[in-house]
Amino acid sequence: MPSSSFRDLHVWQDAMKLTTEVYRRTANFPRHELYGLTNQMRRAAVSVPSNIAEGKGHRSDREFTNFLLHARGFLPELETQLLIATDLQYLKQDEGRQMFAAAEAVCRQLNGLIKAFDEKAA
Repeated sequence: MPSSSFRDLHVWQDAMKLTTEVYRRTANFPRHELYGLTNQMRRAAVSVPSNIAEGKGHRSDREFTNFLLHARGFLPELETQLLIATDLQYLKQDEGRQMFAAAEAVCRQLNGLIKAFDEKAA
């Protein structure tokens, strides 16, 4: 895999869009959720592109793969929080579905990248 900046990775770009959307949508959540669901969703979302970027900064494919695995691990957490926010009607159904689909898409991209590194190492 050619050396490039983390900013060149499509998965990082899509994770950033998802994170930005989470921040925008949670801005309208009730104030009593500021230190609850709002904070949890934002932390999970921001951890995805952050781990991708941090992993890209490491020297080995193995280290990068470990950070990709960490990034992927935050997506089910975020998906669960999106479902909770939708059930509580903090998000409209279509907003929740769109964000959930975006999280699934980022997960698929991460899976593909992880698989590519696994195959390269084999």
